[in-house]
Amino acid sequence: MIRIGLDLGGTKIEAIAMDRDGAILHRERIPTPRAYDASLAAIRDLVNRVEDACGHTAAVGIGHPGSLSPANGLMRNANSTWLNDRPFFEDMARTLDRPLRLANDADCFALSEAVDGAGRDGHIVFGVILGTGVGGGIVIDKRLLSGAQRIAGEWGHNPLPWPQAHEVLGPRCWCGQRGCIETWLSGPGMAARHEAEEGDARTAAALFSAAASGDPSARRSITSYTDRLARALASVCNLIDPDLIVLGGGVSNAPGLAEAVQARLPAHVFSDVVTTRIVRHHHGDSSGVRGAAWLWRAEEV
Repeated sequence: MIRIGLDLGGTKIEAIAMDRDGAILHRERIPTPRAYDASLAAIRDLVNRVEDACGHTAAVGIGHPGSLSPANGLMRNANSTWLNDRPFFEDMARTLDRPLRLANDADCFALSEAVDGAGRDGHIVFGVILGTGVGGGIVIDKRLLSGAQRIAGEWGHNPLPWPQAHEVLGPRCWCGQRGCIETWLSGPGMAARHEAEEGDARTAAALFSAAASGDPSARRSITSYTDRLARALASVCNLIDPDLIVLGGGVSNAPGLAEAVQARLPAHVFSDVVTTRIVRHHHGDSSGVRGAAWLWRAEEV
């Protein structure tokens, strides 16, 4: 039997068919329609094509931005704004007429890496997305933890811990708060902090590249970023004490970042020993769609 995973992104929808052992049998990508009804139809047609290619009907898992409100079942906080305030699960289940499970895209990343990725050996795994935003997911014994409000792992909308004097107020966040971790540690947030502190505009990728070439101002920004990331992840350690923290998203691909944060972690964790390991992702850009498929355990399909 197979299960189908879909990663519903702002620019693309990716679908895979996965067998019981995690092997990918088929993969397909399409552009994301920037409208609600068109997105439903595109997912339906994509699922049909994947099933036709594999010769099986299948249970479906979808990773999506935002989360479903436990109060009314409507989508909220999705940067694909055409999904917000819509009964996405209800409409998608009716459109597909197949067994369906949904989860936030960062949760799907965490689940993928915990099941058969960089965190496969962990009991408690925290998956981190460092990209255009900052997200996270918690997996315990290869099962996703959703939480009472379905926001477990949303560390990006906590304040930066142990702030220095110039960090106390912090930048304004789209969520309405100030100083959220996302405003410091996302790719755009890192670039904005460099411009504010060093006076020139460069992307996060350009900063890592310049720092590797010895640029002094880029090196200062990378040092500040690494320290902030270590502080933020230390607060996660103090809360859930994970065995592994798996870094994902575009910023995580910076060479040496995981190792540099690992070295700074013990200064902030409330313990005399720190065995939590910080590692880079194993499945890369495929983790989200693989995690969506893993929303169905092998024995369930």
